[in-house]
Amino acid sequence: MTPIILIPARLGSTRLPNKVLADIAGLPMIVHVLHRAEESGLGPVAVACGETEIVDAIAEAGGTAILTDPALPSGSDRIFAALEALDPARTHDVVINLQGDLPTVDPAYLTEVLKPLAQGYDIGTLVAPITMQEEADAPSVVKCACAFADGAEIAPALYFSRNQVPSGDGPLWHHIGIYAYTRAALAKFVSLPPAPLETREKLEQLRALEAGLRIGVVRVPAAPFGVDTPADLEHARAVLGAGK
Repeated sequence: MTPIILIPARLGSTRLPNKVLADIAGLPMIVHVLHRAEESGLGPVAVACGETEIVDAIAEAGGTAILTDPALPSGSDRIFAALEALDPARTHDVVINLQGDLPTVDPAYLTEVLKPLAQGYDIGTLVAPITMQEEADAPSVVKCACAFADGAEIAPALYFSRNQVPSGDGPLWHHIGIYAYTRAALAKFVSLPPAPLETREKLEQLRALEAGLRIGVVRVPAAPFGVDTPADLEHARAVLGAGK
């Protein structure tokens, strides 16, 4: 595999406006994410930007930024546009989609998300065990219906929901929105219209399942910390500021 890591970023966030440029320990949040991706050592890294302000921040940090159409409907569309601009020769056959609001993500998780592709899956992603009832009840925590065979670290994703799935006794899995796509799978995905279950659950990955793309999930110890609210931002400042 010849991966490229692409980070979609835009300023339009309803809960925390302009969050990708929020200062954390002297750097914009998106630059922290860029550094985590670079630390993985898996391949080139670029930020697929919705606005010139993000391009400028990445350029000042010495990174690669591609300005994409701000009207693109999703991060997947944004990384596909950046991929086509950066790699018209199709050197990279695998694309890792890393969210721009995960400034403390473990770079090793980017290696983990590639593993399902080596087993023939179209898309790889991550899950972590849900350990608290509050997490299980929260609609903001997306659950993955999957079952790991004894000793297996990869399982097929059968469904994703904001509700608790599956029912009955057994573990619940928190879906982590980091993806690895084969290039062909990403191209197919962005060519499809929104699907009924995707629209109902407001979960983009259901479009892939409804279209017959196979998603494999890797279990990791814990979900990375995401920044969605002012309180999250203060927590990230405390964590990354302590490491200065």
